[in-house]
Amino acid sequence: MPTAKPKTQSKATTVIALLNRGKGASIDEICNATKWQKHSTRAFLTGLRKKGLVIIREQRGDEGTVYRVAETPNEKPQQVAS
Repeated sequence: MPTAKPKTQSKATTVIALLNRGKGASIDEICNATKWQKHSTRAFLTGLRKKGLVIIREQRGDEGTVYRVAETPNEKPQQVAS
């Protein structure tokens, strides 16, 4: 009788878990967790937005730009001045 392998967590689930943390996650943190390149990570975040997930981008001092999922549907994404 074959033994069942433990189910591994998908990369999408990993990214969403990082974004749901209170402090959010930077692009570098997501890249390290998924082994994706930066452009792939940004494209994935765009895909999550298109699926209706509200992702907020915040500038945080030394951490740089971090992304997180909005806590409430009414929370508006902040615009970061370039």
